Amino acid sequence: MRCFLRISAFIISLTLFCASIGCGGGSMSTQKDSTGQQVPAITLKAEPGTIPSGGSTVLSWKASKASSVSIAGLGTFPASGSVKVTPPVTTTYTATAIGTGGKSESSTTVSVTGSNQNPGQNPAPTISLNAQPNTITSGGSAVLSWATTNAASVNIPGVGSFGASGSTNVTPKSTTTYTATAQGSGGTADSSTTVTVGSGSNGTSLSNLQASGGWKSWGEVPPDYGICPYPCPGVTWSMKQGIKTPSLSGNATQFDIGGSIPYSDVLWSNPLIGEGSTQGLPDSSHALLPTLHNFTYDADFFPTDLEVTQVLEFDVNMYFNGLGLIWGNQCRVAGGNEWDIWDNVNHNWVSTGVPCNPINNAWNHVTIHVQRESDNWLLFQSITLNGVTTEVNRYYAPGSAPGDWWGITVNFQMDGNHQQSAYTTYLDNLSLNYW
Repeated sequence: MRCFLRISAFIISLTLFCASIGCGGGSMSTQKDSTGQQVPAITLKAEPGTIPSGGSTVLSWKASKASSVSIAGLGTFPASGSVKVTPPVTTTYTATAIGTGGKSESSTTVSVTGSNQNPGQNPAPTISLNAQPNTITSGGSAVLSWATTNAASVNIPGVGSFGASGSTNVTPKSTTTYTATAQGSGGTADSSTTVTVGSGSNGTSLSNLQASGGWKSWGEVPPDYGICPYPCPGVTWSMKQGIKTPSLSGNATQFDIGGSIPYSDVLWSNPLIGEGSTQGLPDSSHALLPTLHNFTYDADFFPTDLEVTQVLEFDVNMYFNGLGLIWGNQCRVAGGNEWDIWDNVNHNWVSTGVPCNPINNAWNHVTIHVQRESDNWLLFQSITLNGVTTEVNRYYAPGSAPGDWWGITVNFQMDGNHQQSAYTTYLDNLSLNYW
């Protein structure tokens, strides 16, 4: 129990209040063309801007008055987003925002230290090949994208021959490793990436978690939002299992929040794997967690009063080998009706631009797909709400945790509004798939 509380303390210490002030980036100015249409505006940045040879960085962009964004050598993306890249040498990336008012560009340079820039007369080519996403279900597609230097063409066996930079869709029937060969006057260079294909009902499913024992809960009270066990002055809460109405399974769980201090929150957490496991999966040998890369959080939720609901949060947390990986996903009902995701390094919520409009006094179904990359970066893959799926595809570096923390939890959180109005939400059919 003490071990789990230490993990939970870490969860709480990283939970920052954001819903009351909003999340996301700054504003961008726009101008009009000769026809009166607003010309797109875009900002592109790389974090970090300097990496060692073989390292990765995240390109992120935000465009206004644009329907899409094209990044040379990487592909075409939504108007805002991010993508992880591993340039072999110092590389300048240019993003083009495309809209009815025309186009605009923004560039950023990623400096690669310790790489062989090969300044000879016929320098050898370099190539970086990526797949997004790199795990798909059977029948699904991924985008292969590549960037090169000192190359005239690229060949991908079984896929085709292409220009020096570009992207193409692939739909492998089984897990496939693709190898791209860059060809130039200085020779050739190869880069490979693997697309993993699952069955569509991947891995192991832990189901009816809303009815599981072992749930823990804490209040979070401004201004510091530290750990506050029940009773916690300023915020009240309760949890009642075995609810038959409303329920889809006949075994829903009721979550209540109230109190007197505005913008107070309550977090409920259940340790599934590792320390304090409620599912008989203590992973005492520390052999299971390092093999897990894919997680699907799936639940039905029934909000009873969206007029006073501030935020509903659905999380998967993982701690191992000194790392803290928090796939935080919050439906920001107040202040924009958008999904936000958690930046593990900067400890803040980031707006995705994905709408979150649950139906009041009705059952809503949410499915969240996330992934741990081979280098332990977090990928927020997609969010499905009431049958509408939106690809998020945002990458974030992992956070840190004490070396003896070991486990996976699922969380549900409710945030209070400016009056700390009492409200109730029900959960049913909560499950976690992992593989």
